[in-house]
Amino acid sequence: MLVISNNSPIRYLILLDCIHLLPALFSRVTIPAEVQAELQRPRPPAVVRAWIANPPAWVDIRQVSGTPIDLPEVCGRLLTTNFRIKDYIIHNVLARDAARKAAAPAQPPEPQET
Repeated sequence: MLVISNNSPIRYLILLDCIHLLPALFSRVTIPAEVQAELQRPRPPAVVRAWIANPPAWVDIRQVSGTPIDLPEVCGRLLTTNFRIKDYIIHNVLARDAARKAAAPAQPPEPQET
């Protein structure tokens, strides 16, 4: 199964020394390039920065086309593209809601009464 993640699940799984769980559960984990950039900043712990400097083969880093406003929009755009991503592991509530909305199938319009 392919999934998309923001930085929190990856960051905390690394800190808990449990990052090995992701490839055990999912064949590939896609992260936006913006998430990669967040994990490379000085603020995350050194172990996180070291991990993202050389991500494992099961991590797929994707550049999102266009100019997304924020990370929720980035995640939503990845889910609505043809990357065949089926699910998400996202800690941030706004990002999760945007991803959920983007992943929802389009609803047909309500019939109009005449």
